[in-house]
Amino acid sequence: MPDVFADLVGQDEAVTELRRAAAAAAAVLRAAATDRTPALVAAGEAETGAGTPDPGTGMTHAWIFTGPPGSGRSVAARAFAAALQCAYGTGCGECPGCHTTMGGTNADVRLVVPEGLSIGVGEMRALVLRAASTPSGGRWQVVVIEDADRLTEAAGNALLKAIEEPPPRTVFLLCAPSTHPDDISVTIRSRCRVVPLRQPPATAVAEVLVRRDGIAPDVARWAAAAAQGHVGRARRLARDPEARKRREAVLAVPRRLTGVGAAFDAASALIEAAEAEAEASVAEADVAERAALETALGAGGTGRGAAGAIRGAAGQLKELEKRQKSRATRAQRDALDRALVDLAGFYRDALTMALRAPVDPVHTDTAALAGAGAQKWDAEGSLRRLEAVLACRAAIEANVKPRIAVEAMMLALWKG
Repeated sequence: MPDVFADLVGQDEAVTELRRAAAAAAAVLRAAATDRTPALVAAGEAETGAGTPDPGTGMTHAWIFTGPPGSGRSVAARAFAAALQCAYGTGCGECPGCHTTMGGTNADVRLVVPEGLSIGVGEMRALVLRAASTPSGGRWQVVVIEDADRLTEAAGNALLKAIEEPPPRTVFLLCAPSTHPDDISVTIRSRCRVVPLRQPPATAVAEVLVRRDGIAPDVARWAAAAAQGHVGRARRLARDPEARKRREAVLAVPRRLTGVGAAFDAASALIEAAEAEAEASVAEADVAERAALETALGAGGTGRGAAGAIRGAAGQLKELEKRQKSRATRAQRDALDRALVDLAGFYRDALTMALRAPVDPVHTDTAALAGAGAQKWDAEGSLRRLEAVLACRAAIEANVKPRIAVEAMMLALWKG
């Protein structure tokens, strides 16, 4: 089995830094075993063999992993969590600590994956309270928060208090697109070490698809280019025919924009496709969650007590429905954003062709159509259309109704 960092594609500098920090964390535990130091020193850095803090290679209690979508923020955080739990302090991929962490069953690793639009204060307070306990495995309590940019203000404040006064064996790993105040608060940022990740090159993505997933090299190269460096998206395109059909439908949009009516029709089709994809992705989980809750509340039981329990469960069922609705909204927005990224890639190809830039197209299968668009619109028109797609993404992120934002975008694409 490869080590835990094997799937972190194209991030050699980050991997080197995380390996050094994991080794420093192991040194802290060895020192604690001989009563030389109880845990992370007050400055937040592990002591090196010379007994002095090394801010470049040492260990600290709070980290932020930043980078564009698909760069591997959550992959890096989970791999680092596994390295911290590794019996050898290297992330070997073989020991029980590595296996359980990568498999999601390690009792000392808490993983927060927001299903809805935000992470609330109640969830964060409960998490911080659990994270303050002593590690059952004798190493570290690790809290991994994916999409930390979705923390509400109150949840961020609860997390900040824990980061300011961390328990001696607790490590916080946050994932966010950037360290901009819109993504993570300045005060949290100031107390964390930042690990910047970059968009991996298509060649590196293709290599991992071939090596790990057994995908044919030519398919892997196409999928890696079409996904624009997003590893998960590339895997879906390479393996899922439905994902390829959805992509083809999105890339057919420029041909459909022949008038105002066609623009509104295209907007409706895009929204409905995102809704259908989101519904399909959460339907099975929704049914399973509801069945499990009803069983826990006594559904199917006999007797007066069981019947009374299920009658009094309306509040819990309503809360579950609220969470599921929030998750469906997030899934719909994620599906729509993937479509917009594909569309932006098309207009990016048209722009580079209009400028005769010496770069490969993102969508090789629509390069001819992008070339025709480049001749018709010229560089300025291609750029305006690309900006319209990016503005739509920004509007949806700012909570503009998706249908309104997409309709405005389609009209802008038609007008040029």
